[in-house]
Amino acid sequence: MTKDDKEIVSALRASLADKVGQDRFDLWFGAATRLDFDGCALRIGAPSRFFLEWIRTNFRRHIEDACREVFGKSPSLEFHIDDAGSDGDEDSTQPDQTDSECATASRKPCGNGVKRSTACSKQRHANPPLHAAAPATTRRRFASLDTFVTGETNRLAITSARMIVNRPGQLTPLMFHGSTSVGKTHLLEGIWSAARKLHNRTSTLYLSAEQFTSYFLEALRGSGLPSFRRKYRGVGVLILDDLQFFVGKRATQIELLHTIDGLLRDGRQLVFAADRSPAELAELGPELTTRLSSGLVCRIEPPDYATRLGIVAQMARRMKIDVPPEVQQYVASRLTNHARELSGALCRLQATGEALGRPISLKMSEEALADLIRGSARVVRLPDIEKAVCEVFGIEPSSLQSGGRGKRVSHPRMLAMWLARKHTRAALSEIGHFFGRRSHSTVVSAQKRVDGWMASGSPMDLAERRWPVDDAIRQVECRLTAG
Repeated sequence: MTKDDKEIVSALRASLADKVGQDRFDLWFGAATRLDFDGCALRIGAPSRFFLEWIRTNFRRHIEDACREVFGKSPSLEFHIDDAGSDGDEDSTQPDQTDSECATASRKPCGNGVKRSTACSKQRHANPPLHAAAPATTRRRFASLDTFVTGETNRLAITSARMIVNRPGQLTPLMFHGSTSVGKTHLLEGIWSAARKLHNRTSTLYLSAEQFTSYFLEALRGSGLPSFRRKYRGVGVLILDDLQFFVGKRATQIELLHTIDGLLRDGRQLVFAADRSPAELAELGPELTTRLSSGLVCRIEPPDYATRLGIVAQMARRMKIDVPPEVQQYVASRLTNHARELSGALCRLQATGEALGRPISLKMSEEALADLIRGSARVVRLPDIEKAVCEVFGIEPSSLQSGGRGKRVSHPRMLAMWLARKHTRAALSEIGHFFGRRSHSTVVSAQKRVDGWMASGSPMDLAERRWPVDDAIRQVECRLTAG
C-alpha cells in the first residue's frame, strides 16, 4: 500500500472502532485481521475460516458504513484467509462483489513499478481519500465524578467512588445498587474517567454485563478463551454495569466468578452496579452473591428535592437554556421519579420555548408539562399530608388530631384538610375522622376557610409566625412531592 492508502486504512479502522465498540474491534479487527485498500477494493484478511465467516456475517454492514464515512461510498469488499499475514493465495480470496473490473484489478499487485488498471485509477480520482474532509465521528462522552450532583441519598456512594479512585484496591469489590436513573452508571463512568486520568499506567476496563457475555461467547466459539482471560483478568480496574443481566446465564456466571477470584487475589479493584442488592440477586448463585457482598455495598436512593433541584440546574446549564429559578423549583418538586424524567421535562420546555418564540416562564411550564406531571404524580395519602404539614411548620403529629382550638393548631389542621381534599380521593368523613374524629361538616368548613384566605390574600398563623397562604401551600406541596 502507498502512504495515502495506509492513512485511509487508519481512518477506516478508527471509524470502524467507533461503530462496533473498541472492545469488539480489538477482539475481531486487532493484529490478527488485516485491512488493505488499493484505491479500488478493500481486502479483509482473517487468520482463520471461522474469523472470516464471523466478520463477514456480523460486521459486513459496519465495514460498509465505515467505508461510506471515509471514502464517500462503499468500495468492493473481498474477504480472504490470511494465514501467513501476507496477501495469501488467490484461491482463498472471496470477492464480496463480483461485478466490476475493480474486483479483478484489485487482485493485481499495486506496489512500486506496477501500474494500476485504468478503472482503478479512474475510481481513485473520482473518489479521493476523504479522511481529511470527512465529518469527525462523535465519540461517546463518559460522565465525570465532578458533574455528579450529591445529596443525602447518594453521599456514601460518591464518597466511596472517590476513595477507590484515589486508592484502588482498598474497597474491593464496590457495588452500587438502586432503581433506574439514580446515578449508578454516572458513577461507573466517572470512576472509569478519573481512574484513567489519575492512574494512566493502570489498565481500566468498563463494560456492561451484556458486553462481557457477548465477548465471552465469541471467545468460546472462536477458541479464543486464553486471550479473553488474559484481557479481563489482567486489568487493574474492572467496572461492570447491569449485573442482573447475568441471571440465567450459567456459563458466563462461572467465567465471571473465576475472573472476580483472580482479580481479588491480585488486589485489583472491582466495581459493580445492579438494580438490586446482592441478597436480591439470589439467581446468580451463592458463590457470586457472597463475593459481591464481601466488599462495600452502597444503595442509592431516588434523589430528594434538593438533589433534584441541583440536577435540574446542572442540566439547564449543559443544555444552555435559561430556566428561571421558580421554574427549576417547579420541575424539581413535581417530577419526583428519576433524573431522566427531569431531562425530558427540560427538553420539552426548550422545544416549547423555541416553538412559541417566548422565554421559559412558570405559566408556560405548567401548561407544557401538565401531562408529564399527571403521569408521574405519586399517590398521596392522609398520613403523608400530616407528616408534611408537621415537618414544615414544626408541630407534633398528635396536635393535628387533638381537640385544640388555638390558631397554632387549628390553622395547620385546616390547611391539612384542604390539602387532603386536593391531593387525595378520601371522603369527607374519612378526612374528618383522620384529623381528630371530626365530622364531615368540619372538613367542608376548613376548605371554605382556606379558600377564603386564598381569595383575599389573608395570612395564616403557622409555626409562630404569619404565612402568606400561597407560600404555605407551596412549601407543604414541595415537601409532599419530595417524598
